[in-house]
Amino acid sequence: MIGTIVNAAGILLGGVVGLARQRALPATSEAFFKVALGAFTVFYGLRLAWMSLSGSFPQILKQLLITVLALMAGKLTGRLLRLQKLSNRIGRGARERMAAATPDNPHRAAEGFKTCAALFCAAPLGVLGALQDGLSGYFYPLVVKGVIDGLATRGFVPLFGWGVILSVLPVVTFQGSITLLASQFLAPFLHAHNLLDSVNAAGGLLVFCVALVILEIKKIELADYLPSLAFAPLISWLWR
Repeated sequence: MIGTIVNAAGILLGGVVGLARQRALPATSEAFFKVALGAFTVFYGLRLAWMSLSGSFPQILKQLLITVLALMAGKLTGRLLRLQKLSNRIGRGARERMAAATPDNPHRAAEGFKTCAALFCAAPLGVLGALQDGLSGYFYPLVVKGVIDGLATRGFVPLFGWGVILSVLPVVTFQGSITLLASQFLAPFLHAHNLLDSVNAAGGLLVFCVALVILEIKKIELADYLPSLAFAPLISWLWR
């Protein structure tokens, strides 16, 4: 659970810094963090995908084709399940709470907790990162999320006060549960049937897509692609 611990540390650190210094980050600092996070995410996303490919050239082509098919099937399933629309709805609700936040609101701590808990737990990168951490110990996606959540927490503290720091509790519970379930049940099964690489390849490309969103290169409905992580081992199993 290294990734979840780092994610929690980012939220706590961002909250403490926000309480101590409530001035907004300069534009140059925000630009630096965006570029650094984008580059970090590109590297570790493509690294995970590359590490998952092995064998002869035809075998690598087959693995890439399986990954592409999994992404296509996952996108279609996610759209049918309206995963991205659900994520967008949660985001809109958070923005409405932010717009309505006032310093003299006696319930602003509770509002801050609910807002940040919903945003941090509903982020597709949290599900993806926690799953990868449990399956292969690849915690780097959650490091990226930890920095993002930490910066967001720092920005939320002036609006909602100390309540936003408590959002670390549902984040640890939610992501930690995914990691533990993946490591204890999914990983042994996938490893025994040589299906783990297919999941990692799809996960690596999804992490790369996160970088495109961070760098504002392309708007990607990442939540709709999450079912790809289930289709990748299924297609790999069938195509034997």
